[in-house]
Amino acid sequence: MPRLIINADDFGMTSGVNRAIVEAHRAGTVTSATLMANEVAVDEAINLAKQSRSLATGCHVVLVDGRPRSAPQDVRSLIGSQNGTAAEFRPGVAQLALATVAGKIREHEVQAEAAEQITHLQSRGLALSHVDCHMHSHILPLVLRAVLKAARERGIGAVRNPFEPTWAVRATHKSSSLRSWNRSAQVTMLRGLESQFLETVKTNGMKTTNGTIGIAVTGLLDRHRLTNLMEAMPEGTWELVTHPGYNDRDLAQAGTELRQSRAVEFELFTSPETLDLLRERGIELISYREL
Repeated sequence: MPRLIINADDFGMTSGVNRAIVEAHRAGTVTSATLMANEVAVDEAINLAKQSRSLATGCHVVLVDGRPRSAPQDVRSLIGSQNGTAAEFRPGVAQLALATVAGKIREHEVQAEAAEQITHLQSRGLALSHVDCHMHSHILPLVLRAVLKAARERGIGAVRNPFEPTWAVRATHKSSSLRSWNRSAQVTMLRGLESQFLETVKTNGMKTTNGTIGIAVTGLLDRHRLTNLMEAMPEGTWELVTHPGYNDRDLAQAGTELRQSRAVEFELFTSPETLDLLRERGIELISYREL
């Protein structure tokens, strides 16, 4: 029987995202969420997580497209721009990757910032189930090493496998847009880093899944593509990455590209049809607590 973690990213981004994640969990589909420690609605998300004990909650470590929790002078190599005291990370993984290749990123600063975000959530009473990175930036070996060390030292034993398997890409890209074709090509090329990822995870004594699905169709997931994924799913333990949310004024001001798609996913993961699909396919829903 295939096992599936349905994880909602960006917990803490806005109040509407927070409500959507909790409502999708109560609907029986979303089993897991990763919380952003440096977003505007983080306090509300922490309180909701405490009230929803069955929702496994991890830390969504933000190293791009956001602001550090550390003092800027302590993580200078991660800062892309600074206006007075307002420091910002680089705007995307591509820029972080280029800086890493150029030797500009200090691994100990990545570890310090990851530790700061994890510790903030734990200090509020959350027992974190796992860790992953915003925009899957832990696909970069340097970032992975630093994030795993920070997580391990704080008692976290699981991490997202940010590589999408071939079967999942094949199940969705033929019916998708040019954007999906481009993302499919990207995840296929990045798969060359997977063996190193798995070795690093093993060396650090951490647990992970067989892979993450839905990456290539981020922002494009709908009933048809979800059905294709579930029908193609083989034996193993997989994670489906999702982004449910209310498409409201707060979301429009959040700077995310995923807006209307969050409303689509919210409807998808609160629908009884989705639970029926999972049951029909014999898919067992779990969380990172059951790895």
